[in-house]
Amino acid sequence: MTEENVYQVADWKGQSGERWVTYQARLDAMMAVFGQAAIEAAAPATGERVLDVGCGTGASSLDLAARVGAGGHVLGVDISEPLIGRARARAPQDMPVLFQVADASSTELPEGAFDILFSRFGVMFFDDPTAAFAHMRRALKPGARVAFVCWRGMAENDWVRLPMGAIKGILPPTAPPGPEAPGPFSFGDQGRVARILTAAGFTDVAIAPFDASIPFGKGETRDAALDDAVKMTLEVGPLARSLADQPDDIRARASAAVRAVFAGCPGERSVMINGAAWIVTARNPAS
Repeated sequence: MTEENVYQVADWKGQSGERWVTYQARLDAMMAVFGQAAIEAAAPATGERVLDVGCGTGASSLDLAARVGAGGHVLGVDISEPLIGRARARAPQDMPVLFQVADASSTELPEGAFDILFSRFGVMFFDDPTAAFAHMRRALKPGARVAFVCWRGMAENDWVRLPMGAIKGILPPTAPPGPEAPGPFSFGDQGRVARILTAAGFTDVAIAPFDASIPFGKGETRDAALDDAVKMTLEVGPLARSLADQPDDIRARASAAVRAVFAGCPGERSVMINGAAWIVTARNPAS
């Protein structure tokens, strides 16, 4: 495991996971349209069994469980104990869903058990994605379906592009991660995604762009929504990490700069920003 990925795993098990739980409702609202598009692509049917990878606080797992019904089953896995803790707390007792703290790329999974491999922004962090997908494929039934949503490039996604652009000149520039380094944008190149899935043994790989205007932050007034969007940006995501060890005056300048750029976006009770993703589907060979 690379040093960068060791950091990310530790962070999701700790501070980032805890902050994500704090902002769970807002982050779910931000990602809902993408998750629903991926679920529609997966087309879960009554009685099917689904593996939800990087399930976070469980929103997609719960939606999938409602689709497969009492005769089906959803297993949601995530490396973050805080996120899985929230997912378990949200799940109704009679819902056919189980949550497990585990790394889907290496944990022991029941062989040939699942009809669908699903993920809402949870598959971009594997140190060796080809090996991870090959490992997960063994848990799928012959002919099983894959459907996931992943971010496209950083430059196309305002939740990173706008705040990180706003702080240029306030913080010294840092070298961007390599385009294939584990992280939210490591699947931005659709050719790479297709190569990973094909090398892992999947067929019928299809990758389609999906764009949406998404709500960032929430407030009863425009000013309150802007304040909330800035606060969330400073506590969750790449900017939070960049500012982690900065003095108060730098944080204050960064906050003002981010608020100014968000003020140029539409929206009254949320800041509406552009999001760009891929909807990816594939199939486990029938034999």
